[in-house]
Amino acid sequence: MKIGPKYKIAKRLGVPLFEKTQTQKFELSVARGGKQQRRRPGQMSDYKRQLIEKQKMRLTYGISEKQLRRYVDEAIEKSNQPISLLMERLESRLDNVVYRLGLAKTRRLARQIVSHGHITVNGRKLTVPSHKIRPNDIVAVREGSKDTGLFLNFAENHEAAAIPAWLKFDVKKLEGNVTAVPTYQPTEAMFDPEQVMEYYSR
Repeated sequence: MKIGPKYKIAKRLGVPLFEKTQTQKFELSVARGGKQQRRRPGQMSDYKRQLIEKQKMRLTYGISEKQLRRYVDEAIEKSNQPISLLMERLESRLDNVVYRLGLAKTRRLARQIVSHGHITVNGRKLTVPSHKIRPNDIVAVREGSKDTGLFLNFAENHEAAAIPAWLKFDVKKLEGNVTAVPTYQPTEAMFDPEQVMEYYSR
């Protein structure tokens, strides 16, 4: 999925969505931009605020507008707590789980790792990044991929990542266990899911 110039997109949205923008220089640039915007008259409309939050969510997970719309519609249809179900569905994507386990530094790299056949779920190779992971699933690096450049000496060079409570990771086996349904932690998000739901409820 092509997303355009990452630095400009992240600066416009005001959050470090991409690896290249997760720097102090970017934070200072955003802070300066915020001061300039506060000097300008007028306030942001509700629609524009909702649109920005929707873009943040979409780009955070690296999904298309069509995919996000489908997830939102499903959440509204199936639950009286659509925000929780929406976040559960996004976090349950295979590429996101690979990222959350620390097997990839970014979700984009995680998506490529899955697409190139390096990941198995319950012993079966899967190449669909959007595949829905469920509790008790085992997500692992394929045996034939463990000696590739991506994962060679991974255990020795692995930096402990902040793995969510619903996952367990065996760094020696390069294997993760989904122990529960993903839970939404508002403090972890760079977007406001309530604004996203309001955008699609117009």
